[in-house]
Amino acid sequence: MSIKKEIQTQIIHAVETVKQTNPMAGSVTNTVTINFVANAQLAVGGSAAMVYMPDEAQFLARAGGAAYINLGTIEPVYEKTLPGMAKILHNSGKPWVLDPVAIGIGDLRTRLLLTFKDCKPSIIRGNASEIMALAGLWGLDGGTETSNVRGVDSQDPVSAARDAAVALARWTGGAVAVSGRQDLITNGSITAFSHGGSHFMEKITGSGCSLGGVMAVYATAASGFIAALTGTAIYNLAGRRAAEKTDGPASFQVHFLDELYKAKPTEIADNPFDIEEV
Repeated sequence: MSIKKEIQTQIIHAVETVKQTNPMAGSVTNTVTINFVANAQLAVGGSAAMVYMPDEAQFLARAGGAAYINLGTIEPVYEKTLPGMAKILHNSGKPWVLDPVAIGIGDLRTRLLLTFKDCKPSIIRGNASEIMALAGLWGLDGGTETSNVRGVDSQDPVSAARDAAVALARWTGGAVAVSGRQDLITNGSITAFSHGGSHFMEKITGSGCSLGGVMAVYATAASGFIAALTGTAIYNLAGRRAAEKTDGPASFQVHFLDELYKAKPTEIADNPFDIEEV
């Protein structure tokens, strides 16, 4: 069996397992997009739980099958919430997803991201500028000394973050997903390029945040690499199909959630992607 066929088999297994088991992947996430994250997790078959208090985050870290930490909007209490949650996840061997949104904005955000280095996320998801800045903050190859993000937007193409993504994946032993017009997913030895999506995904808030939440759902049933690729594949499939039914971003978001819900395991596995060895 070819590498690609084996990956597709694992994607199908991950999707079917999630639909059968309804796993919980709790989140401490961006308050701007929290509703969309939860709805996307539900649409693919997972169970959502959103918290921000330290004791509740620690409870979710222990109770859930995986977890999602997104730094899109942060509060002072997160200095207690997030390091404790990440430590429990790491020590218990549970998968978790980190989205370093807006890295480089503010001292608290930087301190929090530094604490995550030794907790080794199973998946790191971000745009090219965020991935390069995180690699730089952690002192890894391919990183930049300063962040080149504009708010939550990337100023760099996905291809520019390839070395940083590989270095981060090798450090964590998990996977890194770089979102853009062509998505890159790597585990440090294999890199996948996933195709599809829609330009409308840039016109709604939360497409990236919710993708991180969906990856966390799939991480309950698969390796970091397969979970990241599965999440990216269903997003590219649903985005393409939703765009065919609308001509505006508001209705696109509604159709997009519908398409996440309707996507079949084999359709997700068959969404176009290329594989190359690092």
